Amino acid sequence: MARKKATLWQRSKYWLSGLLLILPAYFLYQQLNPSFPAAFEQHQVGPFHITPAPYNLDAPYAHHEEYVKDFMLLFAPGEIAKIRQGYVNIGTHPLPLEQLQQGDSGIMHGSRHSQEAHAIAPARLTDAQSLWVTVETWNGEVYVGQWPLPAALLQTSN
Repeated sequence: MARKKATLWQRSKYWLSGLLLILPAYFLYQQLNPSFPAAFEQHQVGPFHITPAPYNLDAPYAHHEEYVKDFMLLFAPGEIAKIRQGYVNIGTHPLPLEQLQQGDSGIMHGSRHSQEAHAIAPARLTDAQSLWVTVETWNGEVYVGQWPLPAALLQTSN
């Protein structure tokens, strides 16, 4: 049965269905072309050359009753195989290895190409804090590296 008067809903549902078909293409493009903030400077930590890079400039987020910030750590080729365990934290000083081993936050994990970590962090970042990377080799040697937090990362957490 034909309608004599087209309502607003009847006139616009065709365009709404077209919009719903276009939106997945837009979000797919966003996922295939991510943008990341600038990486930190490369430092030599013992025998390792490490370049940390944050995934975003957002403030630390709550994860299992702790605040964490996500980082990717780039190493020189072949160096990751020499690492027994590694941890990342943000603070005024590095956390002791014995304390880091008690939980599952801050652990470096990944592949032979890069490592990532949910760095243990305070709820708010300040300029007095630094990024600390603690690495233990298979020989039992422990190395600690420090990076100051960039201003762009501090502005978003306040």
